Amino acid sequence: MEIEAALACLSALSQPTRLETFRLLVRHEPEGLPAGDVARALCVPQNTLSAHLNVLSQAKLVISARTGRSIVYRADLSRLNALARFLAEDCCGGAPCAPADALARIKCESRQ
Repeated sequence: MEIEAALACLSALSQPTRLETFRLLVRHEPEGLPAGDVARALCVPQNTLSAHLNVLSQAKLVISARTGRSIVYRADLSRLNALARFLAEDCCGGAPCAPADALARIKCESRQ
C-alpha cells in the first residue's frame, strides 16, 4: 500500500460515525448490511450515512452491491489487511515476527 492510500484510509476512519460504520460492517462480514440497516443500527439519518459511506467507498474500505432495491455494504477486509500490513511493515526492525505474521491473516473465517 502506498502512503497516499494509507492516508485516505486513515482519514476516512478518523471520523466517529465512519469508524462505527466500518466496525459494524466488519462484524457483519461476509454477508454485509443494507444501508438502511446500518443507518438504523447507528441511529444516523440515511442521507448522512450515505455521505459517510461514500467517503469509506472512496477510500476503498467498503464494497457495495445492489440486491433488489437495497444496496448492501461490506467491509473490504483485504484493504483492512493491506492497511494493517502497511502500518506494521517495519515492526521489529523489518524482521519477520509473530505480530506482523498475525496481521497478514486478517480475514473472515467463513470466506476460507
